[in-house]
Amino acid sequence: MSAAMLETRDLCKNFGALEVSREVNFRLERGARHALIGPNGAGKTTFINLLTGALLPSRGNILLEGEDVTSLAQARRVKRGIARTFQINQLFRGLTVLENVCIAVAERMGVGGSMLRAAGRHADVIAEAMRLIEMVKLQEDAGRRVVELPYGRQRLVEIAIALGLNPRVLLLDEPAAGIPSAESHILLDAIATLPKEIAVLIIEHDMDLVFRFAERITVLVSGAIFAEGTPAEIADNAEVRSVYLGTALDG
Repeated sequence: MSAAMLETRDLCKNFGALEVSREVNFRLERGARHALIGPNGAGKTTFINLLTGALLPSRGNILLEGEDVTSLAQARRVKRGIARTFQINQLFRGLTVLENVCIAVAERMGVGGSMLRAAGRHADVIAEAMRLIEMVKLQEDAGRRVVELPYGRQRLVEIAIALGLNPRVLLLDEPAAGIPSAESHILLDAIATLPKEIAVLIIEHDMDLVFRFAERITVLVSGAIFAEGTPAEIADNAEVRSVYLGTALDG
């Protein structure tokens, strides 16, 4: 079996006596469109924090394309190609969309030492930032301050920033949080435009979005993998429906 883009082996995380990740063996394949679902408190965000290096595991290993990155710091994992968004956006709300994305691109290109001043001197930074903004269909908002945008469009800015880091793996932590259900298609359309070679993992409670996005779904319960399969297999799994999915689908 070829190396997964991202893999965990017997991954565990304890906070004192509380075990929040339990022997998690997970594979995110190259170019995957994968969703991680589960009830509140299942350990989903903890798992993402372990993948990105925000937390270090108590036991187990994390591999990126077969290379062990368990001990690498967050910044080094970003350099290796792991990018994420957050449940609550982390944007510079007083800056424009273009300025926000330029900061990420400049950092990746190694010219971000003085932030916006450095970015502004580099036409290639601005061109790349605009390309990413157009990818998520925000070109008409490029000159607007983030604070002026509806929340759903702010989430798209986050995705553009993450793409500015040139990721091989993109982790989206509840990207539809705060977005009205009627507007979730905007987010899904943006995700659909992402380059096929990027492996994407989303944590999401919006089951309509999950089933439209995912080619594979992992269900996490009490810090452990409860089930995994295609969307059809997960939808037909009586145990998953009993534990989580029936309630989620019913709202």
